Amino acid sequence: MILSLLITPLLGVIGVILSGENSSLQKKVALASSLLTFVLSLVLWAGFDSNYNGFQFVSSFPTITTKEVVGVDGISLFFVLLTTFIIPICILSSWDSIKTGIKYFLIAFLVLETLLIAVFVVLDLLLFYICFESVLIPMFLIIGIWGAILS
Repeated sequence: MILSLLITPLLGVIGVILSGENSSLQKKVALASSLLTFVLSLVLWAGFDSNYNGFQFVSSFPTITTKEVVGVDGISLFFVLLTTFIIPICILSSWDSIKTGIKYFLIAFLVLETLLIAVFVVLDLLLFYICFESVLIPMFLIIGIWGAILS
């Protein structure tokens, strides 16, 4: 379940890339991907057992050097919900205001969503640090390129 939360925005990135130069289609693909991620987080919330004291939906996947583990607890679940709730609002609020580099803007937002979800679900300190610092890259691009009007 958590891996699908991490993969869905990345599939949206692929969809935005494959949509060519049609900015309307790019926006719709990015919005659909972020809304699907929000629905998946609501399903995660519905399946969460608040009486259990510990990490839930724990899954692991092997990497080249180690085995990475992801899961949610009562606090990180609400941060995941908040993240997946805010990203579609951000995409909708910039629907008409972003005129240049729409594809890259949407890609940066979907990558940002993936990294933010990863920050809240990883259970390994090193991977948490890597994801936490990696959030700065798309955020820097979004703020630096589309965050202010040049005079």
